[in-house]
Amino acid sequence: MAPVRQVQVTFDCAEPERLARFWCEVLGYVLPPPPKGFAGWDEFHRSLPPERQGAGFACVDPSGVGPRLYFQRVPEGKVVKNRVHLDVRVGTGLVGEERLAALEGECARLIALGAQRVRLLRADGFNESCLVMRDIEGNEFCLD
Repeated sequence: MAPVRQVQVTFDCAEPERLARFWCEVLGYVLPPPPKGFAGWDEFHRSLPPERQGAGFACVDPSGVGPRLYFQRVPEGKVVKNRVHLDVRVGTGLVGEERLAALEGECARLIALGAQRVRLLRADGFNESCLVMRDIEGNEFCLD
């Protein structure tokens, strides 16, 4: 069996393009080029049947290292806590007040993009501090 070489993380959501663009800003990701033969994503989406227009959107790591994120429209809204979430690693290698300052600085940037702060989980002797947040559709993620 061949090893898995790529992973895609898929989000169910109400507004795929809006959520994709939010995560592009959070992670420094970019929109992939539109399918061959289309000048842009708007042109591609207009070519689809009305029920499929805007039903999915993706963003990718420009370096090609991180996973592709895919956002698919679903009819139901988010009801319960995510079973899987992203950890945005902004405090790697930092401890104490220096780590908290990095987390708080990134939190402020993301709030300006529409994210919500949920709670700060302080270091407990086993885990370092992290900040729990929600994206623009209420999906939980952590600043770690």
